[in-house]
Amino acid sequence: MKTRIKHILLFILFPFALASAQPTSKDNLVFNHLAKRWDEAMPLGNGMLGVLIWQKDNTLRLSLDRADLWDERKAIDISKFNFKWVTQHVLSNDYDTVHKLGDAPYDNVVYPTKLPAGAIEFNVSSFGNVVSNVLDISTALNTIKFQNGVVFNCYIHATKQHGYFGFENLPSTDSIFEIVAPHLIIPDYAGENKVEDDNTHAGEGLQKLDYTKGTVTKTENSILYHQPTYKGHYYEVLVEWKKFSKNHVIGTWTISNDKPAAISPLNTNVEEPTGWNEHVNWWKDFWSKSSISIPDSLLEKQYWLELYKLGSVARIGAPAITLQAVWTADNGNLPPWKGDFHNDLNTQLSYWPAYTSNHLKEALTYTDWLWKTKLNNQKFTKQYFGVDGLNVPGVETINGDPMGGWIQYSLSPTTAAWCAQHFFWQWKYSMDDAFLKNKAYPYIHDVATYLENITTLKNGMRQLPLSSSPEYNDNNINAWFLTWTNYDLSLAKFLFNAAAEVSNAESKNDEAKHWQQILEQLPNYNVNETGLTVAKNQNLDESHRHMSPYMSIYPLALLDINNSSDKTIIENSLKHIEEKGTRNWCGYSFAWMASLYARAYEADSVVKQLQIFASNFCSPNSFHLNGDQKGGQYSNFTYRPFTLEGNFAFAEGVQELLLQNRSDYIQVFPAVPSSWQNVSFSNLRAEGAFLISAKKENSSYKIVIKSEAGGVCKIKLPFKNFKFLSLKKYQVKDGIIQFSMQKNETVEILGSNKN
Repeated sequence: MKTRIKHILLFILFPFALASAQPTSKDNLVFNHLAKRWDEAMPLGNGMLGVLIWQKDNTLRLSLDRADLWDERKAIDISKFNFKWVTQHVLSNDYDTVHKLGDAPYDNVVYPTKLPAGAIEFNVSSFGNVVSNVLDISTALNTIKFQNGVVFNCYIHATKQHGYFGFENLPSTDSIFEIVAPHLIIPDYAGENKVEDDNTHAGEGLQKLDYTKGTVTKTENSILYHQPTYKGHYYEVLVEWKKFSKNHVIGTWTISNDKPAAISPLNTNVEEPTGWNEHVNWWKDFWSKSSISIPDSLLEKQYWLELYKLGSVARIGAPAITLQAVWTADNGNLPPWKGDFHNDLNTQLSYWPAYTSNHLKEALTYTDWLWKTKLNNQKFTKQYFGVDGLNVPGVETINGDPMGGWIQYSLSPTTAAWCAQHFFWQWKYSMDDAFLKNKAYPYIHDVATYLENITTLKNGMRQLPLSSSPEYNDNNINAWFLTWTNYDLSLAKFLFNAAAEVSNAESKNDEAKHWQQILEQLPNYNVNETGLTVAKNQNLDESHRHMSPYMSIYPLALLDINNSSDKTIIENSLKHIEEKGTRNWCGYSFAWMASLYARAYEADSVVKQLQIFASNFCSPNSFHLNGDQKGGQYSNFTYRPFTLEGNFAFAEGVQELLLQNRSDYIQVFPAVPSSWQNVSFSNLRAEGAFLISAKKENSSYKIVIKSEAGGVCKIKLPFKNFKFLSLKKYQVKDGIIQFSMQKNETVEILGSNKN
């Protein structure tokens, strides 16, 4: 009876409930005009199809895209050179020869590349001015209201490969079709060779691909565009529309790749002809996975917009997230950096927030794609590196073929180790035994086998033939180092540690011991008074956009500020970064830096980095534009190429304030600023398949932990005084609480920092 009374009193002291704060109307994109640029447009997508809605030449324009539209013709010929040959030329100081074979093809040949699909335009000049333009991120619906009362709606179905548009409140005339008849604008593949300079780092003009002009077939209420591409490949765009009443027209569109385009006919006799309810339910389920509430409206809105983009571009069955995903540039040119898969930062950062935000399905799109391209990657590994096992090109096509570029990074010897982290994370966050057995273990094993084979032992220490640190010294021969860079070394340390862990989990104990022995053969980090250096005898001597020397702090989390020896390294590293400044940073640098600061518990610095990113490096529609859009306030880069990795790294920075996985425990509210009195989150996911919900009101807290898989939970709480509402058996050591949980068990903790 006494225990029950104590629990009741605690509930009185802590009267708040855990709320599920979802995005609301204040988090939507809301304008009173149409964007005048494609990179400020309203973005819609379902992982495979995408559309950007904006105004071009007084028309309402829908820029269409499909994720797997690629020209896969090869520019680089790996059969002409290999890693051993590159090493020999670096040692002999003859890099021009290497450049011609490895790098020049990327610049001099327009393919392989991502392709734009086309656009739909509507003449809306008779409707008057736009009075409202809203993207409702809760349902992924764009609604545009015009001065004369006409309403335009547009969305891409969440589960079907169809986009829909509609006009309501149209004038009652016999020419209603003529008023809103869509015009299909085909890409200028066969036109004049001209490149529009819009400061977006645009690629070559589409004409350089040398495609024949596509054919357009029209009927009274349909348009079909057939575009031959290369070697017998083609794609089609199909648009159809119907009159549903004297004032209402609905249309649909799709894009097919290497097969005829087809659309299920719109049925005028049903209430919901577009499958709207199914679409809304998908997004409702997406948003139900987790939520946050923080007292910074700028950061909170940007966070919700990042998760909206994640739901729009990461979908089971679709390719992994490329630089621009389903929003290829619509400016008559090929996209920046060919819209490719950059695995020296971009793909990896794009999936950072998926794990903690409890979107493991979305995260699977990366590991699914890596698994699908594994065979091609293995062939590349054997051909270029000359050993068995698995590595991944740092820059590659949709089918996993190398594209070249700055080969220190595009053909880096450690790329697959970073990719492997996502297999490791998918397992650790889900504790899915089938995924471990069928995907995580074999993938990590093959990468570890390769890295063991490519390294050599000298005086008992393991060494790479050549090492580099993206993108330090860019494409200069001095970008190669003859000893480990901290970038490559950190990845190797992570990989062999992960290989040992997955081997143990699969009861392959001898193999685990072998990987542990390899791990012990790696040298210590390169460290001096500046903290982590780029490489031995090479300090970070200038402002540098890529946080590659600091991988061991984040995302690999090999160094922990709670360890006294690591603390000095981390603090000196952050101090040195600050001394070098941000003039050579891109937007993603600030987003990544937020997570580095979060790992050091420097909460105010985290918030500052995130605020700078959201205020200076994003378009009005929230797209990350790389350069400083306020004229160089923080960076010398003032251009505006759109890429997505900075957006998603931002979301992870927010999550790192709220929940972190440390070496063997979970930490709640690890880096919340002291000024944030009221903050909460619901169902953020931690390693071990624990779902954590927490709320802080001034100095009072409530924590709820649900175990999906069962097991031992070790958690560090942000308060001194605590009370379990049901659990009776637990241990406390060094501020970390440890207890066992059954599968699907929930534990609640109330706490306070009041004396």
